[in-house]
Amino acid sequence: MTRFLLALVLTATLAGCGFHLRNKLMLPADTAAVQVVSSAPYSELAKLLRRGLQASGAQIADPESKDKAAQLQVMSENWGDLPIAIDAQGRAQEYSLRYAVIFKFLREDGSELVPQQVIELSRDYVSPPTDATGTT
Repeated sequence: MTRFLLALVLTATLAGCGFHLRNKLMLPADTAAVQVVSSAPYSELAKLLRRGLQASGAQIADPESKDKAAQLQVMSENWGDLPIAIDAQGRAQEYSLRYAVIFKFLREDGSELVPQQVIELSRDYVSPPTDATGTT
């Protein structure tokens, strides 16, 4: 009985704050086949983009196909880390991790539907130098 009441209270709380499960992305019905073109075609991002588009109902064009298809072009993916705090001995204590993707989306005729854009993610994390391996 207690579990039931707890589940009921949690459900009511989530519904009251506006939380709801996200529906899958719905693409327009006239969307042509989409080809994901990447400078690194076997990267995890390219695979996830193909899988996400397919789950949204898009037809994924075969890369070897000569048929015209809309293209999601991933020009570059960049990873980087930068120390943002150091201790008195000059060892990094905090890092900033960055991931940036440059992309654009072209229609079948080659015109731009989405102009070239950059999406950048940044996360900071603490790395105490006392936890480092290989130090004395």
